[in-house]
Amino acid sequence: MRSNATNFIKRLKRQKEDALEYMIDHYSSLIYAISYKILSGISKDAVDECVNDVFLTVWQHAQEFKGEPEDFKKWIGTITKYKAIDRFRQLEKQRARETSDELLHQHATSEDIQMHLLKKEEKNTLLLAMSTLPDLDRDIFIMKYFQSLSNPEIAAALNLTIPAIENRLYRGKKKLSTNLRLKERLT
Repeated sequence: MRSNATNFIKRLKRQKEDALEYMIDHYSSLIYAISYKILSGISKDAVDECVNDVFLTVWQHAQEFKGEPEDFKKWIGTITKYKAIDRFRQLEKQRARETSDELLHQHATSEDIQMHLLKKEEKNTLLLAMSTLPDLDRDIFIMKYFQSLSNPEIAAALNLTIPAIENRLYRGKKKLSTNLRLKERLT
């Protein structure tokens, strides 16, 4: 089994088509599951596009894989997670722009527009504050508060324990609270 996996990785690095077929056969369900978990609220097309992007990225960057054959599954899972999160952010920005445009085109009152802009500014302030968090903590916050995933779902997706997720959320909230209070004092 190990020699089969080692052979697959060597062939993938040489961009042999049979290695691509092997990868699709053996890793499609993993890639789809991770993509679906993050993008299911958006659309099926977004999930399918993410899956395709992952296969293309792995195909184009197979030479960058370093490690044992057992590590390949983790590597491809990590690529999938970040591709899905990037796609989610991209689609959320697009949706926010479309919503802003709709509001302006509906002849909304100036009070409605001001309220919308205030909420948007608060969200941007929060996202800016979140950028100070380590990558893993930021991913956890996005999954928890923007994608509405439960702590067990986040733990499973990131291969962490539930107490680790809860701990990171607690510490992250404290750090964000401190950063936001400091920003308020400065303005």
